[in-house]
Amino acid sequence: MRQRTLTLGLILAARTFLAQEAVNRDSIVGRQSAAFAITAPVSGNAWIDLRQNAKPGAVQSVPDWVEAVTFIPAGAPADAAAPSVFRIRLARPGGRASVLFFRLFFNDQTSARPEIVAWDESGSQLLRSGPLGTGVDLESSESVMIPMHGITTVDVEVPGDGNSVRGAYLEWMSSSEMVHPPSAGSQAVIPEPFATTLALHAPAQDSEEFGTVTASLSADLLRIGSTSSEAAVFEFGMESQPLLALVTFEIAGPRIDSPPQVIANGENVGPAALVMPGLADPGYRGEMHAIVSQMQFQYTGWLRAQKVVPVSTLHAGTNNIAIINGPNAASAVIRATQIQLKYLWDKSDYILKPDR
Repeated sequence: MRQRTLTLGLILAARTFLAQEAVNRDSIVGRQSAAFAITAPVSGNAWIDLRQNAKPGAVQSVPDWVEAVTFIPAGAPADAAAPSVFRIRLARPGGRASVLFFRLFFNDQTSARPEIVAWDESGSQLLRSGPLGTGVDLESSESVMIPMHGITTVDVEVPGDGNSVRGAYLEWMSSSEMVHPPSAGSQAVIPEPFATTLALHAPAQDSEEFGTVTASLSADLLRIGSTSSEAAVFEFGMESQPLLALVTFEIAGPRIDSPPQVIANGENVGPAALVMPGLADPGYRGEMHAIVSQMQFQYTGWLRAQKVVPVSTLHAGTNNIAIINGPNAASAVIRATQIQLKYLWDKSDYILKPDR
């Protein structure tokens, strides 16, 4: 791992700028006006707003373990080629907390992919995430788990002016023994805050289990729009018509009231179902439009989408599945697209119900 040794005092001596000064509750309660009410935050998590367009003097409430948040603009005098840096100084809250879940919200631009960098008290770099995101040019989010042994400061480094960064959600994770099926893989079974599903991975090769065939349609990142010319189209073959068919994929930046549509062999079979996290998830972002009175919401991250495809639209031989974005939705990106086909097997569970 590439090492950098810097003295924190020299870094903090550079010109700093606070978009919204983040201070813990105890440090401001004695000097605030009576009209400024502060709600005590949950001790185990924190939302840190890193947007630079906040009103001057805006203060956000954070737990005691968030000691300071500062911003160092790109090209600071100490290093003209340096990226913009959001610096978050942390203290462990005690107890069993030893790993920090760090989810960063940002516009996923190829030229401004952020990195998470962790430092100890002496200014030695202990961890670096590498560039986050995939350059899909959508509002998105990525998560990292940081073992906080000796770490006191976490930086978000981003090329350019830093305006592509929206905020960060932090939560302390506790360790415990976990059992999981070997087929899931140990990296795929760590639950994340607010998540209702695990990350989806395209199967490396077709497989068959209990009469069900699982096949990857594409593991690639594919951009889709809301017109037929902007659809992602997948072609696959079948030896015989199945009893049930299910298409599954992940989508980045969907509008939750206009999910993607699935088209099987030219027939639109309707919208896919999005597996939604809890509404407290900071990934929800509201949008207001001049001619629409109700706020619309986009999810700034990856969501799983599924659609049961009527088997009457499928046939033995070559078939195609197309996925387009919902009406009036902006472009989105899908990945890990796959299909499952269920057939009869020798232990199939079914009953015969006579007509009356």
